[in-house]
Amino acid sequence: MTETIALLVGGLVALLLGGELLVRGAVRLAEKAGVTPLIVGLVIVGFGTSTPELMTSVEAALAGSPSIAWGNIVGSNIVNTLVILGLAALITPVVLRGGSLLRDTGVCLAATGLLVALGWSGWHGAWIGVAMLAALIAYIARCYRDERVVVPEAVHTAAYDRQQALEMTDRQLHRTEGGWWRAVALLIVGLAMLMAGARFLVTGAIDVATIAGLSETIIGLTIVAIGTSLPELVTSVVAARRGEGEIAFGNVVGSNIYNILGIGGATMLLSPAGVPPDLFPLDLGVALATAFIILVVAIAWRRFGRLAGALLVTAYAAYVATLLAMPSPVAV
Repeated sequence: MTETIALLVGGLVALLLGGELLVRGAVRLAEKAGVTPLIVGLVIVGFGTSTPELMTSVEAALAGSPSIAWGNIVGSNIVNTLVILGLAALITPVVLRGGSLLRDTGVCLAATGLLVALGWSGWHGAWIGVAMLAALIAYIARCYRDERVVVPEAVHTAAYDRQQALEMTDRQLHRTEGGWWRAVALLIVGLAMLMAGARFLVTGAIDVATIAGLSETIIGLTIVAIGTSLPELVTSVVAARRGEGEIAFGNVVGSNIYNILGIGGATMLLSPAGVPPDLFPLDLGVALATAFIILVVAIAWRRFGRLAGALLVTAYAAYVATLLAMPSPVAV
């Protein structure tokens, strides 16, 4: 058991540090190559901040544990919406001004609906992964076009808010000291740590499932999902503490979109197994319900107050309690 805990903790630490180094190296490399700041933010930072979830899900799928891979994706979105957005709202009321809210929350709901459809139908295949990645690229292209339009008091896209949230917490993101070799070194070391961290975390998660007699799906939905969502938790909480509740909200919505279309697409492409049926209807249903709730609240009320934050966090506690109370097959 001690070795299992060491694998879990070591894997999470390596993932978090590796993701940070990878993003720093990639950003510096792109800026030295003359890539525009907007592309850096929407593409490099957007994908880079999702690398812990990406590497973990891909590693789990390739290791023959798709339940951990897809549980991580679905669980991360549930954690983002109920825990991270809930904590941000508890810190400071999240007031939304409109603008791109309908598009971003609508894309998030549509992507979640697609995931539910895949879980219900059992459809799978590399072509579905390609289609999901293409949908993410189309979304980013639309965000790029919208961000280039200079409009007074414009509301930024969720993808842009991800960059802003990260910049609030990582003051070293745009450091220019050192040559190309330092940026490349950060990139390589970060990638190596991510690969090792994903391997350790998945191995530890499988061991926990075996020892505790829980399904790999539950482990993916809880321990793995919470661990890989820590970067979003930190960035959203920092944004909320600085009174930037709208950026915290955009960070959550943007993360959910990248998780489903980007990580889900890559997972389906590299290991084209279907979404595990035991995620349907409870877990996928909760993910869909939370995506629908944030769309309705964002459009109708445009505000998440402290009461709403408390309800979101309480809902997550009830969800986890329901998971643990359900009969679960012993992991093998």
